Amino acid sequence: MFYVERLESMLATGRKLPLTSNVVVDQAAALELVDELRRAIPDEIQNARRINAEGERILERAQEEAERIVARAQDQASFLLGEEGLADAAEAEGRRIVGEANAEADAVRRGADEYAVSVLTGLEGDVVRTLQSIRHGLALLDARVAPADGEAEAGGGGAAGPAVADEDDAPRPPA
Repeated sequence: MFYVERLESMLATGRKLPLTSNVVVDQAAALELVDELRRAIPDEIQNARRINAEGERILERAQEEAERIVARAQDQASFLLGEEGLADAAEAEGRRIVGEANAEADAVRRGADEYAVSVLTGLEGDVVRTLQSIRHGLALLDARVAPADGEAEAGGGGAAGPAVADEDDAPRPPA
C-alpha cells in the first residue's frame, strides 16, 4: 500500500499539461519508485504465498480436527444409542418374560382350581354315596335287631318298641 500511495501522491502533485488530462512527473522519482516496486513485489508475493500456505495448513488442520471431533461424537452417540437401545431392549424383553410368566401362572392357577373343584365334587359324591350306604346298612341292622327285641319284649315286657334307624342318627358301633 505504501508504494501505491507514493505513486498516487506523485501523480497528484505533478504539473498538468494544459488542455489535456496528462500530468508531467519527475522521471527520476518515477523510475526509482518503479525499481522499488520491482524489488518489493517479489517479497510481497513471497509473503502472500507464505501467509496463504500457512492459512491453508491451518485450515487443513482445523478440518482434520473437526473430522476427528465429528467421528468421535458419532462413535460416542452410536455407543450411547447402542447402550440405551440395549438397555431398552433388555427392559422390553424383561417385561415380556414377566408378562408371559404371569399369564402362565394364571393359567396354572385356573387349571389347579378347576382340578380341585373336580376332585372335591367327585369326593363329595363318593362321600354322599358312602353315607347313604352306611345309613342303609344301619337301617338293615336295626330292622334285624328289632324282631329279636320284640321277642324279648313278648316274653318279659321289656322296651317300648323296635328301634328304627333315623337317617340323622349318628353311626353306631356294632353290638
